[in-house]
Amino acid sequence: MTDEIPEEQQAAALRVVADAGARRAELLSEAERILTEEIRPAAITAARTGAERNRIRELARVGPTVLYRWLSEAGLPVRAKRPPGRSD
Repeated sequence: MTDEIPEEQQAAALRVVADAGARRAELLSEAERILTEEIRPAAITAARTGAERNRIRELARVGPTVLYRWLSEAGLPVRAKRPPGRSD
């Protein structure tokens, strides 16, 4: 059995949570930077050169909504989203 009082155990556990949370925030920030500064422009360039959009999505590891938003914002043609419930 430990001689630590509950407040000390709580403080130790909270330090672990705070450290892990800080590392996670750093990684998420870095991931967002890579997405916007590296992947997005490369995906747009790939689309402009005629690369298949599904292949771009797979390699970029982004969903269709994200890719098509990027392409639309870059002025590339994007077909209108299908209405819900249609399965053509």
